[in-house]
Amino acid sequence: MRPFTDAHPKPLYPIYGKSFISRLIDQIKTFGIKRIVILLGYLAEQVMEELGDGSKNNVEITYDIIPAEFETGDRLLHALPLLDNNFLMMYCDNYCPIDFKKLEESFFKNNAAVQLSVYSNKDHYTRDNIIVNGCKVFAYDKSRKQSGLAGVDIGYAIIQKTVISSLTKDVGNFEKAVYSNLVQEGKLYALVTDHRYYSIGSFERLPLTEEFFKEKKVVFLDRDGTINVKPPKACYVEKPEDFIWIPGAIKAIKLLNDHGVITILVTNQPGIARGRMSKEDLAAVHAKMQFDLDRHGAKIDHIYCCLHDWDDGCDCRKPKPGLLYQAQKELSLDLTKCVFFGDDERDIEAGNSAGCKSIMINESNTLLKAVQQYCSEMDG
Repeated sequence: MRPFTDAHPKPLYPIYGKSFISRLIDQIKTFGIKRIVILLGYLAEQVMEELGDGSKNNVEITYDIIPAEFETGDRLLHALPLLDNNFLMMYCDNYCPIDFKKLEESFFKNNAAVQLSVYSNKDHYTRDNIIVNGCKVFAYDKSRKQSGLAGVDIGYAIIQKTVISSLTKDVGNFEKAVYSNLVQEGKLYALVTDHRYYSIGSFERLPLTEEFFKEKKVVFLDRDGTINVKPPKACYVEKPEDFIWIPGAIKAIKLLNDHGVITILVTNQPGIARGRMSKEDLAAVHAKMQFDLDRHGAKIDHIYCCLHDWDDGCDCRKPKPGLLYQAQKELSLDLTKCVFFGDDERDIEAGNSAGCKSIMINESNTLLKAVQQYCSEMDG
């Protein structure tokens, strides 16, 4: 991160006028955590001047300062008197909208010594360093050389204080010194997420990180039954003339457009895998849909489709959230700030699994009515 880090500590890197560490503190507050201990070394006074005692952010901040060359294990050992019996450890250069409540529940359920947060890394975004089966960690390789690694530790680890108190001086790298031993003892667990994490670890990662933090409003829409009349079970919208708008749906999409909302269609279309229609047929249906919208000055910005059969076992067919995660990665979205409108329990399950706010559409709560409410809340 040079030349920035020649004169400033990395956590103070500004993203749209707000330091990265301030964004982390905003997130910590959403977890319900009010007391924060920040372990400092390099140019510590700049971080202290930026954050103060935390009162301007409605938190309590304590600083523990030791030489910059000390590694995480020694920093945690030095800060031992300041730590609660169970505490959350975070890295200063990673951000991921994790489900903290679920992480905490898993920690206590597993009676874990350490409960990690792990990015699945199915897209090979970075190099793997871990093997997780279910929620139990079977290997942790800081060198990232072991075969079979799948996933990467992203921080956000809940740790029992006794893990730190058992360390000896000059422990060095905490993960290397502790995690492999906990694997052998069966006390290292992980909660895996498909939501990409974002970093200020290098300038190469910054464009994605900045796009992620860009203010944007995003809505996901199911298709059949939400914006158009749903065909009977095991039947499909096979040609453009089969696509019949639900009254008010075009107006709802136009209202979203007028409010600057990115509108994304996510739809299961197994008719292709079942031989009932072709990809070209589906493209023609969506071309007709966009044509109708364009006549009213409206549009759908992005379309994501699962083309698999019911029993193919894919990750993208709702109620699985794969389509949402695909959009998340391609568009650098924060799914916890997105809204999903759908008419089926599978839509709601997919949205909830991805961390979206999910809203059921039905005869009494039409898409137009739900969107009007959403836009009204947006307008304040």
